Amino acid sequence: MRLGVLDIGSNTVHLLVVDAHRGARPMPAYSHKEALRLTEYLDEDNRLAAEGVERLGAFVEEAVHLAEDKGVEDLLAFATSAVREAANGEEVLAQVEERSGVHIEVLSGRDEARLTFLAVRRWYGWSSGRLLVFDIGGGSLEIAAGVDEEPDVAVSLPLGAGRLTRDWFTADPPSAEEVRKLRKHVRTEIARTVGDVVRNGEADRAVATSKTFKQLARIAGAAPSSDGPYVSRPLSRHAMADWAVKLTTMGGAERAQLPGVSEGRAAQLAAGALVADAVMDLFEVDRLEVCPWALREGVILRRLDILPGRFDLRTDSALE
Repeated sequence: MRLGVLDIGSNTVHLLVVDAHRGARPMPAYSHKEALRLTEYLDEDNRLAAEGVERLGAFVEEAVHLAEDKGVEDLLAFATSAVREAANGEEVLAQVEERSGVHIEVLSGRDEARLTFLAVRRWYGWSSGRLLVFDIGGGSLEIAAGVDEEPDVAVSLPLGAGRLTRDWFTADPPSAEEVRKLRKHVRTEIARTVGDVVRNGEADRAVATSKTFKQLARIAGAAPSSDGPYVSRPLSRHAMADWAVKLTTMGGAERAQLPGVSEGRAAQLAAGALVADAVMDLFEVDRLEVCPWALREGVILRRLDILPGRFDLRTDSALE
């Protein structure tokens, strides 16, 4: 069947169309995305402003037409931290649904971590043993670990690269004092989770997903995306520690000149690097492997595991 996934993230809104059936690898057929950066439309009361709501509604409406043009049989739409935490999030989604006819599920942070973990497990297989998975998004950091397809522990922390940049940095590049304060905050938040995550055993493989980790691995020497998804893309703890320092001393324009760094994400890469450096250090990970599959693929895989019918991402079950 041809499936469509509409991912409303904190940085990007993305329609991905795949050809897939149960037991098969989803094959991408079409992709359309826009760097909407919803977190930038949050006002002082944590409400999504009218302009952001209008742009989101227009994109979803466009995505519906594109999905129809591409022959999509089932469109799964979900939103993550920017909408989940907005004071008017439910109101916004109701407006978008009325305009487009699309029902958008709001994923909890834990569900983000679970579904991302599923994608990583399917990519690397059972031979990878116990997995430890990190995902840095625009609004949150997800951490999950386990030996099965369902993680033993799944955690979401408000440590997304976009959120931290907006809330902690007032200059570009940030001052040394701002960097010090953010570094302390990030490490304090992550340190609280380490005991629970590692309680069930040491990981056999540590994996990272998301655009932030992909860009960090690329500037540290990993292969470009043009080399294909099956090339190993490692990120070492030593290289990450070095780049965490370098990136905080660069401005956004300078970061955008680095290999693999997009102009739209350059501004938040310094904060993202501080988070990546912290997780590798605090979890004592010497080497991360960057996985090409993440949350969207997890949503698709879980949908294919469920019998036909209306699908609820929050319960992983078919509805009557």
